[in-house]
Amino acid sequence: MEIDERTRIEIEAAAFRRLRKHLMEDRRDVQNIDLMNLAGFCRNCLSRWYQEAAAERGIALSKEEAREIYYGMPYDEWKARYQTDATPEQQAAFKVAFAENVGKEQG
Repeated sequence: MEIDERTRIEIEAAAFRRLRKHLMEDRRDVQNIDLMNLAGFCRNCLSRWYQEAAAERGIALSKEEAREIYYGMPYDEWKARYQTDATPEQQAAFKVAFAENVGKEQG
């Protein structure tokens, strides 16, 4: 099956919106640190990728602006509502996951 470029982009955008809904509405209980430790990315990565995609199109967004767009609220509000304290084990695993997945992108 052949899909034209515009339709492919629309399908990809719809899949992204569904992923966002899943993480922001359906599974708020899943912590960012657990996502990062298991999958190598989290909601903050998605907001950063959004910011980077905007920058590629000449749209300047701060980290805070991109997070608010992605989270649908200020990040501090999201953290207060849904984020729990990380255990020492989660924090140790995060250092490794961050270095392997995010550190290499920025280095």
